[in-house]
Amino acid sequence: MKGIILAGGSGSRLLPMTLTASKHILPVYDKPLVYYPLALLMLGGIRDILVISSPRDLGHFKALFGSGAQWGLRFSYAEQPRPEGIAQALIIAEEFIGSDHCVLVLGDNIFYGHSLPELLSNAFQKTKGATVFVAPVADPQRYGVLEMDDDGKPISIEEKPTVPRSHWAVTGLYVYDSRAVAIAKSLRPSARGELEITAVNAAYIETSELNAVKLGRGFAWLDAGTPDSMLDAANFVATLEKRQGFKIAVPEEIALRLGYIDAAELARVIEERYRNCDYGQYLSGVLAQASGGAPKMAKRTR
Repeated sequence: MKGIILAGGSGSRLLPMTLTASKHILPVYDKPLVYYPLALLMLGGIRDILVISSPRDLGHFKALFGSGAQWGLRFSYAEQPRPEGIAQALIIAEEFIGSDHCVLVLGDNIFYGHSLPELLSNAFQKTKGATVFVAPVADPQRYGVLEMDDDGKPISIEEKPTVPRSHWAVTGLYVYDSRAVAIAKSLRPSARGELEITAVNAAYIETSELNAVKLGRGFAWLDAGTPDSMLDAANFVATLEKRQGFKIAVPEEIALRLGYIDAAELARVIEERYRNCDYGQYLSGVLAQASGGAPKMAKRTR
């Protein structure tokens, strides 16, 4: 199974913050935005990951992630010369995907929920067809909207409909078998000049091979693509972490708990990268707990 993080685009809705840096590297409270979709892939058991970004920004991701060995992962990188639609990511990733199935996640999407790891693992294990994750929204006209029958089977999908057929919006998380690449390559640009991921999903509906996972009550889905939504996401994360005493979307912690790295490796990362910061203090608490010591809460420095 392969994972793809699409972190391209110009970030025009976040100007001037994105004049010199990708929006996906901007902070959402205490960590880069891209850490949240990365954590999602890790929680679903994916360790082989391709990051797709613009020629300007790809070097920033290489500096941030490196080889991925510090988290027990394997990172590859590819350029998206021009942002020409989400489905373009599948074409760019053709060689990386090969004959495997893949999970594509947008780099500005944040997901949260207690049973999310189980949902991810179950969906990611499917090797035939496609799966989308949908969430209820109050303004479905802004999204790709999925219509389902009484049994939850997708029967239609429409991008930004004037009259939505449901309130279920398709989130930026997609699971595809290897046929998705060929489907994407067969598409023609839409009226807005993009290869639409909605068209890929519609192709799977035509063969009755699109599944939907509903993220209803108890789940949160945030799209941090504007100043307001990024602030909302930061406040959401801050509230959770301060109230509950643990951080979310921490790659080092996930890697340790899943056995991708051991305690010695985490200790080395803390010493080399995070000696004098809140993040490092939190990881030290994680390490102490994993080693059988008393849980240590991160000392708040703000």
